[in-house]
Amino acid sequence: MKLVHAADLHLDSALHGLTRYESAPADEIRGATRRAFGNLVGLCLEERAGLLVISGDLFDGDWRDVSTGLFFAKELNKLCQAGVRVAWIRGNHDAVSQIRKSVRLPEPVIELSHEQAETRVLDELGVAVHGRSFARRDVTEDLAATYPERVSGALNVGLLHTALEGRTGHDRYAPTRVETLVNRGYEYWALGHVHQREVVHREPYLVFPGNLQGRHARELGEKGATLVTYEGDRISAVEHRCLDVVRWAELSVPLATAHNLDDVLSAAKLELERAAEGAQERLLAFRVKLSGPTRLDAQLRASRDQLREELCSLSYGVSAGAWLEKLVIATEPLEQGAALGDDALAEIDRALAELVAESGAEGLTELLGDLSRKLPAEVLELVPELRGPSGAGAEELAVDVRSLLRERLAAGHGA
Repeated sequence: MKLVHAADLHLDSALHGLTRYESAPADEIRGATRRAFGNLVGLCLEERAGLLVISGDLFDGDWRDVSTGLFFAKELNKLCQAGVRVAWIRGNHDAVSQIRKSVRLPEPVIELSHEQAETRVLDELGVAVHGRSFARRDVTEDLAATYPERVSGALNVGLLHTALEGRTGHDRYAPTRVETLVNRGYEYWALGHVHQREVVHREPYLVFPGNLQGRHARELGEKGATLVTYEGDRISAVEHRCLDVVRWAELSVPLATAHNLDDVLSAAKLELERAAEGAQERLLAFRVKLSGPTRLDAQLRASRDQLREELCSLSYGVSAGAWLEKLVIATEPLEQGAALGDDALAEIDRALAELVAESGAEGLTELLGDLSRKLPAEVLELVPELRGPSGAGAEELAVDVRSLLRERLAAGHGA
């Protein structure tokens, strides 16, 4: 027998970073979470799973309109008509206090209580489902410590929305210890809240399936759900299944051996081809990160807009479904400060470094604007980018300016 475990669907959540491009497929981007949920329903039907469990954050927050709930109900009806049971809990994003709208769900769908942990025994499947929904967003107590005892003779599945003892980038909602879950005696813990897939423990299984669809550039790689095969109270297989429709990727391009911009583009194209192959015809949202010491550091920063356009053009030749989300220039000069022997040049370098480290984005924008108005004409001639900088964030721009000043003023000093 089989069950499917999913979490963090965030239905109708926006995907950030692509819609600013006029030629980006906006409709496909906006509908990504719904299409991924449709893939989840398809997986349940294809595998003839008897049960789908969803471990919180099914919704991203209160619905903009009731269509979100109606879509969910429509998809659940497909499962119920095929005899697939559904059990779910609410997490921090869709806690009872967060979602004000509602629709009537099919009767076989089980929403576990937010008032106390409870057990539902599905005799026809040989499964006992334990869980508790979030009543409010900021649940800080250990909910797992209150979960019911194991049901003998059944596969015991615990649904819990938690960061366990803490996971990077995730709030510590419903914190608990691995030992607490293991000692409960359940065969499988269906966890949610952490968006990166992780098998925390085996025998018993403690599994974060990750979110169903990556929503921004920090949610990289394959996304989907977990398929569990069992017989009686014994689990024979736990498998990840990809269900996302938009794949996010960061292409790391070290430039230690690059001699010119053509070398940079060639290296980026190679990484993009690999990522496109891995995406398997999904829409690929990619970020290019140029890194490492290189003699091209200042040239890359001066040519940022041109380079971005070249990368966009390059992507069209690799895949019609590849879209540049961002260009990150994280390179550094081959010789940090070696050319800055003059005290005045060293002082400029120090001042700009402090500007980057200490000023907020608003302060940087104002200071850089003042800089472009007050610098001598000969400096603006050496660094024309200061006349009207655009397209980069203030902190990123300050780093660019620092690199350009260092290179060009040092070159002028040595002339």
